[in-house]
Amino acid sequence: MAAIDGMHDGAYHLGMKATVGERGQVTIPKALRESLGIRAGQRLDFREENGLLVATKGSSGHDPVAAVYGVLRLPDTVDALIDEMRGPAELPPES
Repeated sequence: MAAIDGMHDGAYHLGMKATVGERGQVTIPKALRESLGIRAGQRLDFREENGLLVATKGSSGHDPVAAVYGVLRLPDTVDALIDEMRGPAELPPES
């Protein structure tokens, strides 16, 4: 979490300012975007905390695992590939 209030060590570099546009838009200074790893299109969550505007990197609602699920096409089933690497599974003898 980064609070842009000048009181948190390293969270705000003095002299960085932004103006709120007519539609409520603000450009985050490049140095802050780079130091915080904020990229174009990234979602930010905003809240008020003790009179301060606090912005945190938000979740996009996008699951990165779900995005690639099924992309890898295997030549055989996973069980067959494991058997090939480890050998067939040996079940314990029934008692």
